[in-house]
Amino acid sequence: MGSIQIDEKDSNRVIIFDTTLRDGEQSPGCSMNLDEKLAVASVLEEMGVDVIEAGFPVASIGDFEAVNAISKQVSNTTVAGLARATPKDIDRAWEALKPAVSPRIHTFLSTSPLHMKYKLQMEPEEVYDAVVESVGYARNLCDNVEWSPEDGTRTDHDFLCRCIEGAIKAGARTINIPDTVGYTVPEEFAEMIRMLMNRVPNIDQAVLSVHCHNDLGLAVSNSLAAVKAGARQIECTINGIGERAGNCAMEEVVMALRTRNDVMPYSTGIDTTKITRASHLVSTITGFSVQPNKAIVGKNAFAHESGIHQDGMLKNAQTYEIMTPESVGLNRSTLVMGKHSGKHAFKSKLAELGIELEENQLKDAFVRFKDLADHKKEIFDEDIIALVDDAVVRHNDHIRFVSLGIQCGSEGPQTAELEVEIGGERQKAKAEGNGPVDATFAAIRELVPHEAELQLYQVHAVTGGTDAQAEVTVRLEENGKTVNGQGADYDTLVASARAYINALNKMMVKRQKTEPTAMTA
Repeated sequence: MGSIQIDEKDSNRVIIFDTTLRDGEQSPGCSMNLDEKLAVASVLEEMGVDVIEAGFPVASIGDFEAVNAISKQVSNTTVAGLARATPKDIDRAWEALKPAVSPRIHTFLSTSPLHMKYKLQMEPEEVYDAVVESVGYARNLCDNVEWSPEDGTRTDHDFLCRCIEGAIKAGARTINIPDTVGYTVPEEFAEMIRMLMNRVPNIDQAVLSVHCHNDLGLAVSNSLAAVKAGARQIECTINGIGERAGNCAMEEVVMALRTRNDVMPYSTGIDTTKITRASHLVSTITGFSVQPNKAIVGKNAFAHESGIHQDGMLKNAQTYEIMTPESVGLNRSTLVMGKHSGKHAFKSKLAELGIELEENQLKDAFVRFKDLADHKKEIFDEDIIALVDDAVVRHNDHIRFVSLGIQCGSEGPQTAELEVEIGGERQKAKAEGNGPVDATFAAIRELVPHEAELQLYQVHAVTGGTDAQAEVTVRLEENGKTVNGQGADYDTLVASARAYINALNKMMVKRQKTEPTAMTA
């Protein structure tokens, strides 16, 4: 097995390691099925991501299958699998990664006094021996090994330097420093990176990486500070998703390097015009809506309402925009779509939006588009993106929405007649409820009995206007596990049914997770 080559002569090249499919998926409520993970991996590869951390193979059969399938699908990007410092984990990761053109085993072990004492219940010498043994074991299987000292920013510096030196001697080619609990601040983190560059004698034999969590809102700042201090790999996620407050947001750190290249003369291999597409796909799949004022990809990121701002923008866009919408994939439409548009025009529009579909996916999406066009006067790019994402990533779900009929009003009773497809077999149910949404969800529960409780029901419009598509987010909780589901449709109630059914499909994926301890790095 080879590895994807990055020009090592370019000392200012920053490797982008995306962990949306591993750390991002560990967000409460965020579970993806195999098809969804493959769709995200495809977009990440198109973007030019250097390393895709595809999952934690030992966590579940589903995680193993996802890492294995992505390893078979991806050809221009390194695929990484996470493993704890045990032969069982490392063997499982390698088995999943074997088909990859460029595989990487990412193994980790806690090194902070707090974690060693209370979590590992191991003495420092035992931890050091385990680091060297686990990295060496992984290196005998795969020539591309990454090692992370979990809770690295709260680790004693002398011990951290010793463990890193040992890991590199044992064969690690990348050393990743995680700010596991999002505790550090930029100058402190930069000083730690400089300390490692100066004190670890063989540090020149490995790429120094950083993995920052956003508990204090400093993940991007800390990552950039680390790069200025000498780190050359950033671990990040699309939309900054991840455990607790999330991870370093890939779109933010990449655009910061691109926009402020004057003070940070570093480059990445990311095609930034794919950013908006990737953001929306991950949002749709996970059910985690992007806040309107989110940097780079929020709905308001390029909106200007203040009269002073609007006046300046009309005279020169650079007065209030430090980057162009086009640079992140928000292209101005050149092809107007409507109910008379044919399949060829629809396919051309998708190409304009940077979306490529297989023939069967294109057929399903076109049917949804024609249905939408019959009910909506004006079709916006956002409508098509929402429609395609909602239709395509759901096409292999175990439970699939077919139709919904509603009777409602002030007099009552409110009833819902629902038809779904379960494992390929169509089934119908009729139920009453306290309003049409409650009736719809009651019909779903009748067809798919479950104990999950509804934690969140949220609706927002994809575009403006009374005929705008609705995008609905539903959160379900079962036995302490949460999942988010999302659905889009011109009919809010149909979107609600799609979202609830999507959440149930994700719950089935979540039930498969064994979630071993010490999962986070």
